[in-house]
Formats: sequence, structure tokens, C-alpha cells
Amino acid sequence: MVIEYARGMSPVVQALAATLFTWGVTALGASSVFLTREISRRVLDAMLGFAAGVMIAASYWSLLAPAIEMSADMGVPEWFPAVVGFLLGGAFLRGIDLILPHLHLGLPTEQAEGLKTHWRRTILLVLAITLHNFPEGLAVGVAFGAAAAGLPSATVAGAVALAIGIGLQNFPEGIAVAMPLRREGVSPARSFWYGQLSAIVEPIAGVLGAAAVLIARPLLPYALSFAAGAMIFVVIEEVIPTAHCEGQHTDIATMGAMLGFAVMMLLDVALG
Repeated sequence: MVIEYARGMSPVVQALAATLFTWGVTALGASSVFLTREISRRVLDAMLGFAAGVMIAASYWSLLAPAIEMSADMGVPEWFPAVVGFLLGGAFLRGIDLILPHLHLGLPTEQAEGLKTHWRRTILLVLAITLHNFPEGLAVGVAFGAAAAGLPSATVAGAVALAIGIGLQNFPEGIAVAMPLRREGVSPARSFWYGQLSAIVEPIAGVLGAAAVLIARPLLPYALSFAAGAMIFVVIEEVIPTAHCEGQHTDIATMGAMLGFAVMMLLDVALG
């Protein structure tokens, strides 16, 4: 029913609705601060591993595979758009990583990355997750834009599956931002506010991604691969290291990643 309803919308509206959903799931995760001040590190590592697995699976099943299929009639080797877009996505995130001040979870303020600043630790933590959420919103937007192009390798059902997968892995992200703030003495309301605020970039990136590929259809395989490269960069640079940062629950984080990959693969194959 959801998929049939989505088919009646314009791709930009589809992308906006889907990324508002993923933003809402982030807010749901952040709302956990109203129930508790602490969450087991074991549980958090498992959830972060799950998020990593979802993102890895989504990068291939929902983004790279369709990009390769779309490249067959473009007059270039089928691998070319996927490889170029993928590397550009990683390079783009690396460039932002070098410029935007941010702090990864579990690290002291002195180890903040990006340009030097005197911003508060709270802001630096939120910016780190905001940087993480940009490629997720972009991926959802590009997926809906690709479905609108009428290509058999990209469908509305597949884009909906991607949005559901991104939403599932956004739940632990909301917890991962809000809970450390609560533990450091920030009020529940402010912890929740900052936790959900980290995902506000997703609707913006989603709408931009859908609009961009509608305007320039030849960009589709490059845009899909770009989003995949950006997500893989985030997984390797942030999500997995955060899940393993204390070195105590690496097996649990790994099994969480396996489960996340399987769930996203199931969603994409079953719905897409």
C-alpha cells in the first residue's frame, strides 16, 4: 500500500517524504534519553554494527548494482561510471572531513577533526553525525530520482526499501548522539534536540539528489555510485571504528553488521 501510494507522487516529493521518515526514526532513537541516562556499551556497539551492515548492503544492492546496469547503453565501459562516481563520493566526504570541525564519539575534544575551532563539544559531536547523515539522504533522493527515469534496474519499491533500511539504521544513530550528551550532564530535552538535529540534513540532501538526477539523467549512474562511495567512506571512517573503539565487544559489533547486511539485502530483494 505504501509503495502504491508513493508511485502517485513526484520523485522530489517521494524523496522528501522518505527522508522525513528517516529523520523521524533518528528522533525516535534520540528520544531514548527521556527513559534512561545510560545505555549498555554492548547494545550500542551491536546497533552501530547493524547500521554499518545496512549501509554496506545498501551501497551495493540499492546503488552500485543499478548504476552498473544503467551504464550498459552509455557508450562507456559499464564499470566506468560506478568506479568514477564511487571514488568521487569518497573524495567528497574526505574533503568535507578535512574542513568541517567535528568530533567522533568516544574521543576527547582535543582530537576534534577539521579546521580548528573553539566550538563546544556538543556541537562538534552533532556535526560528526550530521556529516554521516548527508550521504544517506542523498542516496534515498537519488534512488527515487532514478526510479522516475523509468529504468528497469531502478524502481520505486527499491527506493522505498532503501529508505526503510536507512531508517532502521538511523535509530542507533539517534541514540549514539543523544545518549553521550545526556551522560555528560546535558538535559534530556537538549540531548534529544541535538540528537534529532543531526539528521536534519537528510531531507535537504534527499530533495537535492532527486532534483539533480531529474535535471540531468546521464548523471544517474554517477550519482548513485557517488552516494555509495560517500556511505562506504562513512562506514569505514566512522561507524565501524566507533563500534570497536573500546575493543570489548568487537564480535557483537561484527555480528550486528552481518545482521544489518542481511536485513538490507532482504529488503532490497524482496521489495525491489
